[in-house]
Amino acid sequence: MNNSIIFPNLHITLDNVGKGFYIGSFFIAFYGVIIAIGMLIGVSFILKEAKRVGFNEDQFLDICIITIIFGVIGARIYYVAFAWDYYKDNPISVFNIRQGGLAIYGGVLFGIACIFILSRLKKLNFLRVMDVAMFGVIIGQIFGRWGNFFNREAFGQYTDGLFAMLLPMDAIRSQSDVTTEMLANLVTVNGVQYISVHPTFLYESLWNLGLLILLLCTRKKKKFDGYVFFTYLIVYGAGRFWIESLRTDQLKLWGTNLAVSQIVAGTLVVLGSGLFVYHLKRHPLQEKQ
Repeated sequence: MNNSIIFPNLHITLDNVGKGFYIGSFFIAFYGVIIAIGMLIGVSFILKEAKRVGFNEDQFLDICIITIIFGVIGARIYYVAFAWDYYKDNPISVFNIRQGGLAIYGGVLFGIACIFILSRLKKLNFLRVMDVAMFGVIIGQIFGRWGNFFNREAFGQYTDGLFAMLLPMDAIRSQSDVTTEMLANLVTVNGVQYISVHPTFLYESLWNLGLLILLLCTRKKKKFDGYVFFTYLIVYGAGRFWIESLRTDQLKLWGTNLAVSQIVAGTLVVLGSGLFVYHLKRHPLQEKQ
């Protein structure tokens, strides 16, 4: 298998991008390593932010650990539920996440539900907790999308534009994600056939980085509890709605040709916008909390 990844119009060639490494006979996928790093950095930032706004760090550490567990479970359930045709003939593969198969929106939705329950149990303000927790989610997503890069998955449709990414045909995680347009525009480099695609992992990672910078610059001036949470729903949702339209591995709503994540993204943009306006008008923060 050829391990090179090329960005021809950016004049970048990565000759040996492996999918993981071995410790003895045990293979460790970069996908899992990168997600774990994103989680650790995200939790570290959450604890610092929690302290900054006056929360108890130990309480937040408990919330982080429990929410991460249920978030990963939710991400897997969401993915498997809408890709059941792939798993129904080999159900044991449902439990193998080392090669990919986590849907971000599943993790986000399960995570929100988990934090809501924990906030009620700990008698904490749910929206204030979410304003802290969303920073960890965004950081985790910035890192996590690079796991898709190493797995050669979650890429977009054919393009030969500025950011076009060439992936060797024999390295693609799922050949079903390769379209006829890609096959009609194969690129041969040194005898190796490549498809030329949108690097949607990069688009989403950079979009989230921009969102993180925006929130870091405005968090101290927020007008109401829920500002960070609702801004995430709106801005990430808008970006995801567009990016999802480019991808060839869309999870479809059962019996339709509708992309589930586009439906979720669009719904959350509308919901987040409504909540943002409502709280801006009705629930301004006091000057001192």
